[in-house]
Amino acid sequence: MYSVAELVTHLDKIGVRPGETLLVQASLRAIGPVAEGASGVVRALREALGADGTLVVYTATPENSRTSSYYRAAIAGLTPAELRKYHAAMPAWDAAATPASPTMGRLAEEVRLLPGALRSRHPQTSFTAIGPQARQVTERHLLRSHLGEESPAGRLYRSGARCLMIGVPVWCCTPLHLLEYWQPDRQAQQYRCVVRTPGGARRWRSFTGVRLQDEHFPAMGEVLAGGLGDALESGPLGDAHCYLMQIREAVDLADKWFRSGQS
Repeated sequence: MYSVAELVTHLDKIGVRPGETLLVQASLRAIGPVAEGASGVVRALREALGADGTLVVYTATPENSRTSSYYRAAIAGLTPAELRKYHAAMPAWDAAATPASPTMGRLAEEVRLLPGALRSRHPQTSFTAIGPQARQVTERHLLRSHLGEESPAGRLYRSGARCLMIGVPVWCCTPLHLLEYWQPDRQAQQYRCVVRTPGGARRWRSFTGVRLQDEHFPAMGEVLAGGLGDALESGPLGDAHCYLMQIREAVDLADKWFRSGQS
């Protein structure tokens, strides 16, 4: 079983720096047994970052999007009456109370629950952060900008933040979706979700945003692994293989590859 102190040592060897802003996306299972479990991993990350560092996680709720693959899988085969019942039972999103989707991994929810953690207010693609830069990362997240310039993903890109991927492929870095907002032929899509109003009522919200795609991500990961050079570091955290990546350099390289026809 790994101790918190051992994980801090591993993080230091991977290259995590005190005082930086770090987006972490993780499979905790890949790390192996850890003293204190998920909370021990969070404590190790915060110790490695120090008091001046900011820890960021993706606390999305794709089940609240009536266009997501998760939603489509859930409603497959429902009759019209069953579909109406399903929609009526969908939990209204509340930034303070709605858990991160289980698909985001336990680490995301552990950070969301920390006292003092701040969450961006997008009902489908929220980020949560804790540390000195948390408000700057999360304070403005427009509905039309799921993962675009006016979202935490855009701020992480512009601030020079890095992404630590624990036991997951390099292409799992969520801000890579930024490149889709930069394409001249980007497609728009209508989105719909249910939210909790300040008065406690349920309200359906509709808005238009860029159609997000991930079919190209695995191939893009090969480009990043082979082309980022010093902007990509790797090493173990417990039993997990990790990648530590400069977000700006990764998105720029991915955008160049995407514009070239993905060849």
